[in-house]
Amino acid sequence: MQVKELNQDGLSRTYSVTIPKEDLAEKLEAKIKEMQPQVSLKGFRPGKVPVAHIKKMFGASIMSDVIQDTVNESSQKAINDNAIRPAGQPKIDLRANGAEVTKGEADLEYQLTVEVIPEFEPVDPTSLKFTRLTCAVEDKDVEERLTKLSDGQKTYKKKAKTAKAKKDDAVLINFTGRVDGEAFDGGAMEGHQLVLGSGTFIPGFEDQLIGTKAGDKLDVTVTFPEDYAAKDLAGKEAVFETEVTEVQGAKDAELDDDFAKKFGMDDLEALKAAVKEQAETEFEAQSKMKLKRAILDELDKKHEFELPKGMVEAEFTNIWQQVEAEKEAGQLDEEDAAKSEDELKADYRKIAKRRVRLGLVLADMGQKADITISNEELQGAMIAEARRYPGQEQQVIEFYQKNPQMLAQLRAPIYEEKVVELITEKAEIKDKKVKQEKLFEEDDMI
Repeated sequence: MQVKELNQDGLSRTYSVTIPKEDLAEKLEAKIKEMQPQVSLKGFRPGKVPVAHIKKMFGASIMSDVIQDTVNESSQKAINDNAIRPAGQPKIDLRANGAEVTKGEADLEYQLTVEVIPEFEPVDPTSLKFTRLTCAVEDKDVEERLTKLSDGQKTYKKKAKTAKAKKDDAVLINFTGRVDGEAFDGGAMEGHQLVLGSGTFIPGFEDQLIGTKAGDKLDVTVTFPEDYAAKDLAGKEAVFETEVTEVQGAKDAELDDDFAKKFGMDDLEALKAAVKEQAETEFEAQSKMKLKRAILDELDKKHEFELPKGMVEAEFTNIWQQVEAEKEAGQLDEEDAAKSEDELKADYRKIAKRRVRLGLVLADMGQKADITISNEELQGAMIAEARRYPGQEQQVIEFYQKNPQMLAQLRAPIYEEKVVELITEKAEIKDKKVKQEKLFEEDDMI
């Protein structure tokens, strides 16, 4: 085997690889002898077909397999011998003498092009400094959460027939909806309770019922949103013949021991303790997330090196596919929706570069710290993912077991968390107490 470097262009390396035809012939003979005991042909005893006859009958097909195996083995050897750390799958370009090679009349020649992982020195974690935002759970935080719980436990009591419905009241209604004078599926109901201001109906519907009273009949005219789930109704105007049969006033739930028992607690104090504990868990998770974001931002700033184009392009492609799916579903946020496609691509290409850079930095830091992922940790992540699909847990686990590349996607975030924990342990970190609003405010995304 002969390997010659042809070109270096940034992180790209191109090599010429030549395998003598004599080496291929030896591999072919060995492959045929390996197969011989299993070959069964008419006119010969099983396993006794002569090597020459097998070669005559199947030589071209077997040689194709030999060539493929040889390319795989030799390309990997070339990478190893040249101490290359590939940044992706190498590109193999076979020379245009395939027929002659298969016949054993020519050497196997191909070009191997591979991008390499850039050389860089990761920052020393002990040199980093961060501020960790913390927030204690106060009594008012617990009270606010209890109030939200009670809002979901409101009861509604019938008002006088002359009472006019106002926001936060509930009305019992019968209605039939029509588009262009024709009733449509799912457009009619009787005795439906609708809380005014809940936003559960088509925009504008609830507003037109404010001020009505029991016995009122009216036409409610609304326009279905352009992104309405039923495509045949999206963007169309509809008229709902509506009758109000009852107006109901809301009654707040009493925050007492009976209220607590609805949530499986012994008394109100036990519920308060549980709510506080949940809030503390959320605050701690948010604090950890904020610190992680600060760490990643700092790592991004501290490292500047050439990025493998293939890795960036692959990452950008994955991101852009998601953006296009969100765009198709009308789910882009307002800021992105206001941008041109070129502006969006520029923004998300920056994100792709950031992710690749951070991925390389974290991988290098983790390797230097001998960070590994145990089978138990990977199994735990796989089980956690399976639990997201109740009733299909076994199918999800089997899917990951059969698809190593998907298992790698589970491994990556575990590895990242471990490196971030390593940095957290070694860096200088000062805690700063802040208000809940500050802890949960959104960060600017790149």
